[in-house]
Amino acid sequence: MAVDYTVIVIYLAGMLAMGWWGMRRARSKSDFLVAGRRLGPAMYSGTMAAIVLGGASTIGGVGLGYQYGLSGAWMVFTIGLGLLALSVFFSARIARLKVYTVSEMLDLRYGGRAGVISGVVMWAYTLMLAVTSTIAYATIFDVLFDMNRTVAIILGGSIVVAYSTLGGMWSITLTDMVQFVVKTIGVLLLLLPIAVVKAGGFSEMKAKLPTSYFDPLGIGGETIFTYVLIYTFGMLIGQDIWQRVFTSGSDRTAKWGGTVAGTYCLVYALAGAVIGTAAKVMYPKLGSPDDAFATIVKDELPVGVRGLVLAAALAAVMSTSSGALIACATVANNDIWSRLRGAVRRSDEPHDEVRGNRVFILVMGVAVIVTAIALNNVVEALTVAYNLLVGGLLVPILGGLLWKRGTAQGALASVVVGGLAVVGLMAGYGILANEPVYYGLLSSLVVYVAVSLATPATDAAVLAAWRERLAGRTPQAAAEPVPAAQ
Repeated sequence: MAVDYTVIVIYLAGMLAMGWWGMRRARSKSDFLVAGRRLGPAMYSGTMAAIVLGGASTIGGVGLGYQYGLSGAWMVFTIGLGLLALSVFFSARIARLKVYTVSEMLDLRYGGRAGVISGVVMWAYTLMLAVTSTIAYATIFDVLFDMNRTVAIILGGSIVVAYSTLGGMWSITLTDMVQFVVKTIGVLLLLLPIAVVKAGGFSEMKAKLPTSYFDPLGIGGETIFTYVLIYTFGMLIGQDIWQRVFTSGSDRTAKWGGTVAGTYCLVYALAGAVIGTAAKVMYPKLGSPDDAFATIVKDELPVGVRGLVLAAALAAVMSTSSGALIACATVANNDIWSRLRGAVRRSDEPHDEVRGNRVFILVMGVAVIVTAIALNNVVEALTVAYNLLVGGLLVPILGGLLWKRGTAQGALASVVVGGLAVVGLMAGYGILANEPVYYGLLSSLVVYVAVSLATPATDAAVLAAWRERLAGRTPQAAAEPVPAAQ
């Protein structure tokens, strides 16, 4: 294992070095939070693919393949579909807003009265997303070093917090590009073909497994529908995803770069399911489907390659963890703390804005590590995060983008009713039940439409300013240079 350990240590040291390098580029709030809004197509596509394909998509995707066969690809597939929908239909308009958070978008659209409550919901989502990614370090480091769970979480989490705090989005972007390359080589080019060959090829896999393992809908229609509702729609509105859209250097980059990343996700989804199916042939009686990834890596891969593939798993977890962490800190600082203390927003932020956001990343990072140590169930934490996001914020966000009659009162009522309905229904039906997100989303929609129609339309001046912002014709938009950085 000495060679494998060396590969992993070099990789982790490289992540810290990227953080130090990124710190030198983060000279303003725009640099620190959205990489100066000047990423070109290549870097944008790589980092967007890296953040959406985390530990759940890699370890969990292989586990679903082990349990259900090729239809286990649906979870990650719906993530790719969501990213494609965001990129094709919404990303150009989102990028032109020149904001930092989803709540700022709601303020612009509805007239400045939706921010704090929506910020709290988004903060809870990003916090739980960061926590679930951080918990995954325990699995990977256990395979690598037979390490205690708490120590593994502290070690992995500390590295992510360190490079994220140093350089903000620039550090995260640079590390994500490395992670994208490592992930592509480790999972798609190495683990996928080796797993298929070790399992005897597709003909042997079909001979040894039930036909349901090769049924595209074998996982069940209701499960697929729930995945679409949670993950596809979740991709449309998450702060962690929008914050990457804000980094794009142009409308074209946001649209076509995101389309490339979404297509990559579809390929990655199928690869994970095939790897899991191959693992089922080789290890038919694993204790847990989620053990499939670690088992096949540990037992079937040669020295050196094993270290690279485990580095790919670390890359998947770190990219999502760092993206969720900076999103959590951005929302906590800009949407909650700044509003509660009555800070005046300015378009031309001084350099000390970087220090304030850096402190928030550090504080939120410590909170994420502590919460990850306290929690055990990754699936439940992730379900809570996405139920809150979709049930509480999907309707007012998409309603603001698509329906000009939506009002601030309707948006606030939608957030409150949808969020409370989801929480209450999870308490009644159980966290993993489908009903909370179904009924929570429905109640949010009904309340949004009813209250919006029952209240005066949004002020014409607010809507006019909103349209100007969507078109990119604002003083702030003109003041921010956007040369492409490849």
